[in-house]
Amino acid sequence: MARWDVVRAKGDARGFHSHGVPAGAQRSVRLLDVSGPALALGSTQSIEDVDLDAAKRLDVDVFNRQSGGGAVLLDPGAQLWVDVVIGRSDSLWNDDVSLASQWLGDVWVTALRSVGIEGDVHQGAMVTNALSPVVCFAGLAAGEVTVGGAKVVGISQRRTRAGARFQCSVPLQWNAARHAELLAPGIKNSGGSITEVEVFPATLGDAAFDLRDAFIEALP
Repeated sequence: MARWDVVRAKGDARGFHSHGVPAGAQRSVRLLDVSGPALALGSTQSIEDVDLDAAKRLDVDVFNRQSGGGAVLLDPGAQLWVDVVIGRSDSLWNDDVSLASQWLGDVWVTALRSVGIEGDVHQGAMVTNALSPVVCFAGLAAGEVTVGGAKVVGISQRRTRAGARFQCSVPLQWNAARHAELLAPGIKNSGGSITEVEVFPATLGDAAFDLRDAFIEALP
């Protein structure tokens, strides 16, 4: 079994998202804790989806990340954020983007089971709706994990010639009202409602650290 380099870090979300896939990428895991609130938009998502006055009032940093999808709200202590990097020569690499994160979903299912949460890895085509381009957790991609149909692990990926960076987010709490306020323009234009977004928050308290440790233990 190849060794994983594990790093724990605390800092601002914008800085964490600026990290690309390093040349000569090897197996690595970054366990990230944000020091302040941020709204990470998808790489091509319009800033017009955001109520910038609300973001300023709530002191939420808004920026576009390198990976695709809808917006991800990151608040201190509100989610487990885990970045996983593999190189193209790694046995876990899959040229098929739609299958690339299936193995990672399996790891999360094993880790979640260790803390009493039974999840399922989504397989097949991506599930999209009017809100998924606006809110990340409104859609469902292959490899992501659900509990009773509600998403508990979101995964986005950034692929380069060197390898892939998978960004995983597990909500420990879900604040629908906060999403609705910050993303009011985008939600309104989509014709959808934040109440349609099915999220399973892993309300684990101190056991959230057990989940993070279990994830590391479950890595192949």
